Amino acid sequence: MFDDFTHEAFRLETLDDYGRSGNADAYRLFLDGQPKPQGYNSDWLDEVSKHVDAGRRMYRVHVVSRPLTPYLRYELGWGYITNMTAGEEFFILDVTERPSPLGDVGDFWLFDSVTAAPMSYTDDGGFLGADTLPPEQAERFVAIRDTALAHAVPFSDWWAEHGQ
Repeated sequence: MFDDFTHEAFRLETLDDYGRSGNADAYRLFLDGQPKPQGYNSDWLDEVSKHVDAGRRMYRVHVVSRPLTPYLRYELGWGYITNMTAGEEFFILDVTERPSPLGDVGDFWLFDSVTAAPMSYTDDGGFLGADTLPPEQAERFVAIRDTALAHAVPFSDWWAEHGQ
């Protein structure tokens, strides 16, 4: 899907821990108080830069509640801040003091508002896979994206108030 989208790729993130599906070595370094390694996330940065430089938008909303889990401190503090340098945009929907306006929704990617790819994870954050749905099913995911964005704030603003 990342090779074929033409305008935008949106991701909704809902989990507090993706530690079993991402860069486990970097996460351990973070937990041990080590500095971010040189070249951290370079493959993803190249992917994002390629799309952003071609005029395609890549953005996410992450649903969080405070206090942040250690994994979220890592993802937001290392991942988001690093990925922003390539042009990826991030928003936070903080549900600490309110119910989620999204209800019980899981993670997904949405490409060009036409192709949704809901994602499945184990209870401990291990990635199981994604399903690519036909275009006639995208409308529900577009509505979820729009609701998430309407209730979210830019990551930089949220991080300035609640980060670390």
